[in-house]
Amino acid sequence: MVSEFVYCPRLFYLQWVDGRFEDSDDIALGRQVHRVVDEETGAAPLPDDGELLAARSLMLSSAALGVVARLDLVEGAGGAVVPVDFKKGRPQDDGAAWPGDEVQVLLQAMLLAEHGYSVDHAEVYYAQVRRRVRVELAADRSTWARQVVGQARAVSTAVEAPLPLVDSPKCVRCAMAGLCLPDETNTLLGRTDVAPRRIVPRDPDHRPVYVSDVGASVGVRGGRLEIVSKDKEKLGSFRLIDVSQLVVFGRVQVSTVALHHLFDAGVPVLWLSFGGWLKGWASGPPGKYVEVRRRQTAAHAAGGLGIARRMIEGKIRNCRTLLRRNARTDVTAVLDQLARLAAATATVADFGQLLGVEGTAARLYFEALPTMLAPPAAALGERFAAGGRNRRPPRDPVNALLSLCYTLLAKDLLTATLAVGFDPYLGILHRSRYGRPALALDLAEEFRPLIADSVVIGLLNNGEITGSDFITRAGGVTLTPDGRRTVLAAYERRLDTQVTHPVFGYRISYRRVLDVQTRILAAVLVGELPDYIPMLTR
Repeated sequence: MVSEFVYCPRLFYLQWVDGRFEDSDDIALGRQVHRVVDEETGAAPLPDDGELLAARSLMLSSAALGVVARLDLVEGAGGAVVPVDFKKGRPQDDGAAWPGDEVQVLLQAMLLAEHGYSVDHAEVYYAQVRRRVRVELAADRSTWARQVVGQARAVSTAVEAPLPLVDSPKCVRCAMAGLCLPDETNTLLGRTDVAPRRIVPRDPDHRPVYVSDVGASVGVRGGRLEIVSKDKEKLGSFRLIDVSQLVVFGRVQVSTVALHHLFDAGVPVLWLSFGGWLKGWASGPPGKYVEVRRRQTAAHAAGGLGIARRMIEGKIRNCRTLLRRNARTDVTAVLDQLARLAAATATVADFGQLLGVEGTAARLYFEALPTMLAPPAAALGERFAAGGRNRRPPRDPVNALLSLCYTLLAKDLLTATLAVGFDPYLGILHRSRYGRPALALDLAEEFRPLIADSVVIGLLNNGEITGSDFITRAGGVTLTPDGRRTVLAAYERRLDTQVTHPVFGYRISYRRVLDVQTRILAAVLVGELPDYIPMLTR
């Protein structure tokens, strides 16, 4: 990790201290290059016990140096040895090794020397050009390597990560850019006047897998997630690397073997009732980002009114925007009231006042929601207009759609909080209640109109969902299996929709925005950023 420290102290901190890693094509290529030297081969006797000729994947440590290293290759000849480190790329334009690579092989040479081997230089093999670069074990370079170790150790004991590099070309290909958010953080801190680059990684190739067939079972075979019906008919087959979540509705069996494979791949499993209520979830071990959970607990205990204000402001402003864009009658009075309520969030003195503002805004918004429905969908909205927002169970088609989409949004933000390292139960705005992912519900507030409500309005106005897609039992309304599948498809399409981020200016999908906003909240809680900035659209 000393090499990472030289490249970027923040990268070192995120990986070594916080235990956060992100894979990339470059890292995968590096593993491919290293495959030859990752297997332990060759004898490695100490100098007094024999001659070392060639040894791969040799582990050495030194309390004096304060380092542990796994050497890719050590070659010996004539009583001397040379450590060789394998890199996928190429050397600098002048032919020299990169500083991070240099310090790595210097420390390897120093480790060998401390163990009694005769060593005067090290080498870095760059696979792209198939060439070795020699690094001399000079006194000044050894001193520099020791200083770097000391600096890295000092950074590792800090409570907060170092700030990101400013406008650095290193960030463009860094696998950790999506976790680090260098340009976004620097923009919010005012450390740069340059517009943020679009270096957040592209949307992941993996997607959620939904299973809603009653009696279906989920297993794993040959690296694939296999779904079969109760009659043993194959319903689907997905490569594990293509799965971001497994979401099951109702009576669906998930094998223990499948759970093991999913957890090893970092894939959470979420169980929903047949009606679409979140029942629970399971995942692998929590993230190692302990500091964010400590700060989250402190914010929960202190109340976090400032963050909650911004979340509710974002929700109200986004409700107003959706209504302004889609209302088919004059709603100017409602828009004006929502604007005043959004502004009022900045001056509320406590949570009671904030919830009062939020409740008033929600009532005004839902009263006006039917104005966004076009004929013939307006007929489905009549019962909503009469009864307003209701749930558990929803008593009309519009409420049934809203409830399902709100659950889908909550489960996606639940998985985002787990990925960052949060405890999803500890909320800031929503108070903790048994089994309720309060923090995910907090983050969902600003996205309810942007994602969930937008999906519902689109489904109804486009005629994708009609009255035949609903079942009414004992006054409660739920979707048919086909209707649910239609909603799931529309919801996933909405997540893939590209939107211009209002603060950073680049185009980004809503799927990625959920992740970015969750990480911005983490940065606020650990002290990197002063204020939470909600996602707003014009």
